[in-house]
Amino acid sequence: MPKLIVTHFNPDLDAVCAVWLLREFDQQFKNAQVVFVPAGETYQGQKVDSSPDVVHVDTGLGQFDHHQLKEKTCAAQLVFNYLKSKKKHLKDEKALVQLIEVVCEVDHFGECLWPEPTSFRYDFFLSEVLKGLKLSGQAEDQGIVDLGSQYLTGVYHCIKVKLKAIEELKEGYPFASKWGEAIGFLTQNSAVIKLAQKKGYVLVVQKDPETEHVRIKARPDSAIDLTAAKERLKNLDPQATWFLHISKKMLLNGSTKNDKMKPSKLSLKKVIEVLSVS
Repeated sequence: MPKLIVTHFNPDLDAVCAVWLLREFDQQFKNAQVVFVPAGETYQGQKVDSSPDVVHVDTGLGQFDHHQLKEKTCAAQLVFNYLKSKKKHLKDEKALVQLIEVVCEVDHFGECLWPEPTSFRYDFFLSEVLKGLKLSGQAEDQGIVDLGSQYLTGVYHCIKVKLKAIEELKEGYPFASKWGEAIGFLTQNSAVIKLAQKKGYVLVVQKDPETEHVRIKARPDSAIDLTAAKERLKNLDPQATWFLHISKKMLLNGSTKNDKMKPSKLSLKKVIEVLSVS
């Protein structure tokens, strides 16, 4: 019998995440069909968890349902606990831990306590997008699961990159500029740029050791003007492509949006020297 994953009609983020976890990290359920039942019920009225080929998540009051539990948890967390018991390496999967923490928080309406909880920015959050797609008639239950799973894969990889950036932040090269504290990185991970800015660095420079491209960005709330820096760098390395954004706060020698830009031969140390006096 083909594997079935059963969840409730109008699946929320927790239900979608529980399905995604099983399909993504348990080979048995990689190609499992998803079926939907009224919330709290089971597939064809059968006893929950009575068949190894039929798994209920977020419904049925079984192994992967949390509505009968007093503890603050969710279906995704219960599925993750199960997966960790089978695959020991998942215990160290920090990206999944972070992802599921957010899913669990949302499942218990934790966003009510977030800063500026009525802000429209939260309408871009995955749980709200899925809800909007369902309300607008753009997606049915199966579509919500499929789209939500695709988005969760993206979120998961973004978190992995961010966690790597957190570690790389410790290996940066801080330096003083006339605008305030700045930092440089020799890394392929461009996520360190935004992370460093969010941590308070007014100016960040990244040199990719593989492509040799350089990216220099200033915080949007700063008074930084990189015009002089562009001219100095252009004089030192005229063969490289130097693009100054109209805001004067971004100086790019490489971009994922333009693969024709010529990389700079200047070292990270030299770029930092220029930025220190510009």
